[in-house]
Amino acid sequence: MKNYKILGLMSGTSLDGLDLAYCHLEEVNGEWQFKIKNTKSVDYTQEMQLALKDSIHLSAERLLEFHNTYGTWLGEQAKNFIDEANLEVDYIASHGHTSHHRPELGLTFQMGSGQHMANASGGNVICDFRTNDLALGGQGAPLVPIGDQLFFSAYDFCLNLGGISNISFQLKNKRIAYDIGLANMILNYITRKINLDYDNGGEMAKAGKINSAMLKELNNLRYYALPHPKSIGYEWFLEEVAPIVDRTKDKMENLLHTAIHHICEKVAQQIQINSKKDEQRVLVTGGGALNTFLIDVLKEKLGDRTAVVVPEPILIEFKEALVFALMGALRVERQINVLSSVTGARRDSSSGVIYLPN
Repeated sequence: MKNYKILGLMSGTSLDGLDLAYCHLEEVNGEWQFKIKNTKSVDYTQEMQLALKDSIHLSAERLLEFHNTYGTWLGEQAKNFIDEANLEVDYIASHGHTSHHRPELGLTFQMGSGQHMANASGGNVICDFRTNDLALGGQGAPLVPIGDQLFFSAYDFCLNLGGISNISFQLKNKRIAYDIGLANMILNYITRKINLDYDNGGEMAKAGKINSAMLKELNNLRYYALPHPKSIGYEWFLEEVAPIVDRTKDKMENLLHTAIHHICEKVAQQIQINSKKDEQRVLVTGGGALNTFLIDVLKEKLGDRTAVVVPEPILIEFKEALVFALMGALRVERQINVLSSVTGARRDSSSGVIYLPN
């Protein structure tokens, strides 16, 4: 039996903040089990939010400088949490914040220097979970499906609605996963036009109506026709999606209403295409699971055969941080934590780089 106490850190494309999940992980008879013991969310200041959003435009020199200072900031947040809650931590496992994701060019970059993080926190840090997969010819993403396979295999589909929507499911003894497309990224982009971080519960969206021209443009985005493995990043959003939103002159409520219908149509389409049973269960996590209107529209589009399961809030909000804690434990054990069936790499791998404080 193996036991680990790991602090998982996740910063997602929706730019809402940093999630920290202190997890106890145990491998018993070859099966991993988890307990989320303590959690914390640190909201990004407006200044940090803008810096992360605009990092894609930085020169190489400025990007590396930010990579280091953000790593120090992550380490400080981890140390604050550990000290506040008096936690005993074996490792800190961090996803970092994705500034660039161009797998077709063989590159991805997650900001948050591991050595700066280790030095600032005083703890052992595991990060950079994507680079090895890229070196093996993969997309470097998505990474969460290993957690879906080991922790949530009772569900037919695991759907994450973060900045981007992604899905994971079992097919012929292989885990398949890919980014479906849009989720909170477009919704938050719309609300930030009126200095609102998000549409609470989808109340504004619920009051709107569909803009048919915008819906058609979104539905016809080229990415949706690509086969998997596939993944997207903020570059794709800026180049392909933001211009559609910007040129659509309509009320805020209608833009949000249309975006939600688009998100749910594309998600429902992928679930229906890959359904193998008369009845199935979909586990929904990520910030989008808290958007009541979005969940209602998704249920309507999926129909009665599909049960949409929204779990307790702690799992909705901290599932990804939990999975990075697991990925850290698997890396220490040199067990597989990145699946080639998901990323398209030449083989599965045990990825992540370990940094010790100095």
